[in-house]
Amino acid sequence: MNWKLFFVTFASIFMAELGDKTQLATISFTADNAKFKWIVFCAAAGALVATTFLGVFFGHLITRYIPPKYIKIAAGALFVIIGLFMLINTYREP
Repeated sequence: MNWKLFFVTFASIFMAELGDKTQLATISFTADNAKFKWIVFCAAAGALVATTFLGVFFGHLITRYIPPKYIKIAAGALFVIIGLFMLINTYREP
């Protein structure tokens, strides 16, 4: 097993997910359903596993047709574009 890849991926995803909307939604569901925190945990974990599976599946599929270099460039550009839209919308709000 490639442990370096495992830990780099884990750390990157862990840091990216801290404080994001998924975590905030999970906190909200738990606050509203404190007695059922394990159900919320299992449902949230299952949803994250499912979305991660889709990412891995389609990531593997896409690399058959598009070189990884171009996928990384497109992903980086998309992040920048989304960030710019968020900044513009923030400054437009009254």
